Amino acid sequence: MSRLSRIAWLCAAMAAVLAAPTMLQAEDQCVACHVELDDELAAPVEQFKTDVHSAAGLGCADCHGGDPTSDDPDESMDPKKGFHGKLDPLDVPKYCARCHSDAMYMKQYNPGLPIDQYDKYRSSVHGERNAKGDKKVAQCASCHVPHDMKPANDPTSGVYALNIPGTCARCHADEEYMAPYGIRSDQYARYEASVHGQALLVEHDLGAPACNDCHGNHAASPPMVGSIPNVCGNCHAFNADLFAQSPHRAAFKEQDIPACETCHGVHDITMLGTENLGDGDQSICLDCHSADDGTRGIATAVAMQGHLTRLEDGYHHADSLLAVAERKGMFVEEARYNLKDVRQQTIQAHTLVHSFDDSVVQTKVDSGMLVLAGVTEAAHEKLAESAFRRWGLLISTLIISFVAILLYLKIRQLES
Repeated sequence: MSRLSRIAWLCAAMAAVLAAPTMLQAEDQCVACHVELDDELAAPVEQFKTDVHSAAGLGCADCHGGDPTSDDPDESMDPKKGFHGKLDPLDVPKYCARCHSDAMYMKQYNPGLPIDQYDKYRSSVHGERNAKGDKKVAQCASCHVPHDMKPANDPTSGVYALNIPGTCARCHADEEYMAPYGIRSDQYARYEASVHGQALLVEHDLGAPACNDCHGNHAASPPMVGSIPNVCGNCHAFNADLFAQSPHRAAFKEQDIPACETCHGVHDITMLGTENLGDGDQSICLDCHSADDGTRGIATAVAMQGHLTRLEDGYHHADSLLAVAERKGMFVEEARYNLKDVRQQTIQAHTLVHSFDDSVVQTKVDSGMLVLAGVTEAAHEKLAESAFRRWGLLISTLIISFVAILLYLKIRQLES
């Protein structure tokens, strides 16, 4: 080692020795103390290691105040130094807003994070009741677990899409907890069985709506009667446009009844089918209409049901013909591809029911029937070709067998 290298090494060692007391003094004494306590008080230390605030370089004192450099409890937890332990639920929103409503401060960590959460929260049902002194309603720490907060895109976060229904259910599925508010507590069970719940919770489709997609996040509130089509229309835009141009919009508005949920339900949203139209036992049209109510409601519903049934029956018939042709070894890929187009037009025809105009549904059904006619014809051709091949094979087999017998007899004759 050269003389210059030795000098550099010694300087580095001396700097480390001189800095050691400072580094020791700068150690977070909150952590050093809490790890020695019982499990309940030590748990936040372990949880905070993966907390989003810890990842940003923040520590205990950034939220709790006090002096984290002192190992004297009286000094480190001195209220005069801004220390406060567990916050009162009524104070949590305003306290979180100290940072999360400060645009310049938040830009240091996440410029894309909204800074209006506090204002939105105060406009929500939760925020209004919190402001009135209700400590039971949800506030920031109810959904974002203290000391263990994760980004919304983290699968272990309570506000990750798949986890949001369960997070809301911690309060809203507790019958005793919700009783003072007069709010039913079966929303989660109904949502879980709904078409939305099955898509999100069972199929793990992150595009399926959870509680916050309809009620909002920090500004969570139940949609009002007049706003429900707009809420549903965020995803089902075409359906919303059809309904807005239909005769039902004015009627629903006049009677002050909700649009989408009247037919589809609220949390237990179901996928309605052709059987729910018309005037049969499963018809939901009969909930409002009757044959002699002076409107074309039932007549329109029966007509739309007839059109859809015609297309659906034709689809299933063509599908069964192609299945038989496939079992007979025929190549039917082109016909299968065209049948997919019929399936798509069937879905579109069902969507057009929201126009409540049977002529609009009929136009789409007729378009599907044209394609279906070609598919059915192709299926019959494949079946006819299969029959021709089988008969040809049978006749060829008989001829070959006859010739073989003649050859055998001739050979026997020559041998004699």
